[in-house]
Parts: sequence; C-alpha cells; structure tokens
Amino acid sequence: MNLTAITEEEEIKIKHYLDSLSPLAFSLIPDGAKVADVGSGAGFPGLPLKIGKRDIHLTAIDSLNKRINFLKTVGEELSLSDFECIHMRAEEAGQDKTLRESFDIATARAVAPLSVLSEWCLPLVRVGGAFIALKGPAPEEEIEEAREAIAVLGGEVDEVYEVNLPGKITHSIVYIKKISQTPQKYPRKAGKASKQPIK
Repeated sequence: MNLTAITEEEEIKIKHYLDSLSPLAFSLIPDGAKVADVGSGAGFPGLPLKIGKRDIHLTAIDSLNKRINFLKTVGEELSLSDFECIHMRAEEAGQDKTLRESFDIATARAVAPLSVLSEWCLPLVRVGGAFIALKGPAPEEEIEEAREAIAVLGGEVDEVYEVNLPGKITHSIVYIKKISQTPQKYPRKAGKASKQPIK
C-alpha cells in the first residue's frame, strides 16, 4: 500500500508499534475512552492503541481515502469492534457538529508542528479530556512556540513524558488537558493553521 516510509521489520516494530503503544505505558487513556486518531495515516498510533486496549472506542480520521480504505480492511480482518474510519480533513472534523468536543482523547503522531496539531485536535476533545501528541526527542521549543495556540484553543500542557525505545531511541509524549471550550472559529479552513499558526 506504500503508506509508510519505514519498511524494515525491526524498525516498524519499534518506531511504529512500540512508539504508538507508549501512551498505555503511562496509563494516559482511561478505560472505555472515546478516542480520535487525527491524521491516522497507516493507523499510527490509533490501531496499536485499539489492539492493545480493546475497550476504547476508536475513530480514525484521515483526509486520504486510500488510507481510510486500508484502515477499514485492517479493522475487518482483525474483527475490531467500536472502530470507525472517517474520510475527512481534520479542519472539517473539528467543525462537524457530531464530532466536535465529543471525544475523551485525541491523538496525533508525527503529523505537523504542535501549534498546528493543537488546532486540529483540541476542537474534537471535550472539556476534561486530553490531547496526546506523540513527538520527537526534544519537544520543549515546539511546546513554547505552541503555548499561546494551546491556551487560545482551550488547552493546557499538563505533562511531558520521555519515552525510551529499544536502540537508544528517545521520543516524547506531550499531554495537553482540555480545560475550556474551543472558540467556535477554530479550527479554521484547510491550510490556515499551517500558513498562519495562532500566536
């Protein structure tokens, strides 16, 4: 399907599957949580999280139909229940009345800078829920640059977790709590968040 640049089996296990499962190591996803995986791509981190924690309700959101069809097939092959795939841009999903502020958790991994990701993900999260961003080894600068955007969107950085993977690979999890409702104008139309990040 050509959905990932990483093709070596050991690298796939570590950089895709173990990394995707890392939120479970810190007990960041409550039992029975309603989870949105934004920009799901080949299903990371959503699919491993769903396989590792079967009680969650997972909604994979992606703008490319090829990926969504792949995820649907995987869900059927693995007989996954409470697993939904939606072909939609994140900006559209955040303004959709049935999806907006309806999730306990939103996740995203290696999709965009944190300021942009926050505009895509926080509108989907209910107040009291959280946005879990899977990031690289040193997210501090990115967090600082995104702090204003996160606050405007109703979030607050609660914790940053260091993830140590085999092969001396270090990643991080940025855990952002949703403390107030996102203003109705966010997310903005497609491309706006990338071109004009909230500052």
